Amino acid sequence: MLSPNRKAKPSDMKGYRRMFAPDRLTLGVFFPIEAFEGDQPSMQHQEYLARRAEELGFAALWFRDVPLRDPSFGDIGQVFDPWMYLGWIAAQTREIALATGSIVLPLRHPLHTAKAAASVDQLSGGRLVLGVASGDRPVEFPAFGVDFEQRSALFRDNLSVIRTVLDNEFPTVHSSYGDLYGNADLVPKPTGRLPMLVTGHSGQRLDWIAQHADGWITYPRGIERQMEVVSHWRAAVEAVAPGSFKPFVQSFYVDLSDNPDQPPTPIHLGFRGGRNFVLHFLEALQTIGVNHVILNLKYGARDAGAVLEEIGKEILPQLKAGVPAAAYSAQ
Repeated sequence: MLSPNRKAKPSDMKGYRRMFAPDRLTLGVFFPIEAFEGDQPSMQHQEYLARRAEELGFAALWFRDVPLRDPSFGDIGQVFDPWMYLGWIAAQTREIALATGSIVLPLRHPLHTAKAAASVDQLSGGRLVLGVASGDRPVEFPAFGVDFEQRSALFRDNLSVIRTVLDNEFPTVHSSYGDLYGNADLVPKPTGRLPMLVTGHSGQRLDWIAQHADGWITYPRGIERQMEVVSHWRAAVEAVAPGSFKPFVQSFYVDLSDNPDQPPTPIHLGFRGGRNFVLHFLEALQTIGVNHVILNLKYGARDAGAVLEEIGKEILPQLKAGVPAAAYSAQ
């Protein structure tokens, strides 16, 4: 039986409302909020930067799930366990959404994930947005006794269990992870219907993602190509849930020059350039239907705090004001 607060929609949740609305683009930022070489950040001053991002009007702080260090991969995220760090940052902030990008479902028991997610959501006052993925680091899977080739099926099974135990009281569940027979219940429940976003394809068809997720996180592309991907997403959502809005989210690595007029040059999954180019690029993404962009400052030449300030003071206000997109040609 559904409990009363399960009747809410994801769009009723505080974190979701801060991040998403039709025809609007918001900005989030990945932890670590830091420019660094190699794969391991210093994790210094992150609490201050999180509070400052909130004050400047960023929509979300994003947390990574990287259980093990693989030196060949080049990135270990925010180092700390995502659930521990979510709780720590939740206590340092009040309004900003807390999003995961993304929890690797096949490596975690779904009941543990569900309990952790509901706990963070309750303790933060409904600010959690749960991004999930099937995982892309092969070295991790044998360490957890999980078959890498089975991750797509495990992802589907895991997500189904999480949704069932979060939305229902004393459910009956049969899955590859175990069985519930209606004689035990997962507590706490979240403050409402917890928003869940799928990252990449996670081994699934786009129509499956449109049906089972509340939004989609994907990768940066040139504007024309991303416009096609957005169009495919909107069509998939309309086919399975006519009239529904499900947000389109992408990441974006940015190295912000101190010269506002610096033209762009490519970097890994993003650009190096001045704020005028970055604003025009974000305006173009808003025009094609992107709803949220997650900034990653890893490859920056400047102090990340200074970049956060400049984006917050010079770019965010213009995005919120709905400045029309300038002509954009960089791909």
